[in-house]
Amino acid sequence: MSEAKLRPPVMMAAHDAIPMLTPDKMLRLVIEFIFMLLGGLIVWLGLSGHIFFNRRGTGWFILNVAMVIWGARALYRPGKFRSRLEDWIRGIFLLLLGVVMAAISRVPFLWVGRLLAVAGVLLLLRGVAGSVLVFRRS
Repeated sequence: MSEAKLRPPVMMAAHDAIPMLTPDKMLRLVIEFIFMLLGGLIVWLGLSGHIFFNRRGTGWFILNVAMVIWGARALYRPGKFRSRLEDWIRGIFLLLLGVVMAAISRVPFLWVGRLLAVAGVLLLLRGVAGSVLVFRRS
């Protein structure tokens, strides 16, 4: 008789079929969850009218320029092939966030809440897209 017939069939437990998240992927997932929470908070602040910041101040301008530069750096930075899509998503969302922040500093005050909600939606979508990329097969 051959060895294949003598061996009992291998039974897989239900927990063997579910792959575990590595610590690296778990950390990335937590970071994306934080982006989703921050986006939800900013949407709530924008829609409720709790706007207590100087949108025409130097700090806002510096933050705006930093977002645009950070987004452009993420788009043009050479990276690994697997993380290139993640870099593109980060860069695009940071650039869009910088543009919305620039618009917030120049529009009439009645539009600020809506644009702040748009910025929150961008952060929320960035978190969702990043979470999807964490679970994608490598």
